[in-house]
Amino acid sequence: MMTSVETDLVRVLADPLRLQIVTLLAKETLCTTHLVEETGARQTNLSNHLRVLREAGVVETEPCGRYTYYKVRPDVIAQLAGQFADLAESARNAAGNKRACP
Repeated sequence: MMTSVETDLVRVLADPLRLQIVTLLAKETLCTTHLVEETGARQTNLSNHLRVLREAGVVETEPCGRYTYYKVRPDVIAQLAGQFADLAESARNAAGNKRACP
């Protein structure tokens, strides 16, 4: 069973732009300017999504002069992936289980 924290994380990553951001950051550490170029999103919109990802613990920041770089926290993604793997295994094992109707 997924905990409320993991359920919240799924909700955070369910947004298409946030998922795109995480996908880009999984490949390299980027600043907001790079993310604006890659996604085509407005800077203010992107900053709001990055704040949500940061508060959820999915990304962390790294100051560099007047820029802030963002990177994915792989341990958080791996934990969520493990929960989905467990869920898939449970579904495989329960394939023949069927509860009778009253």
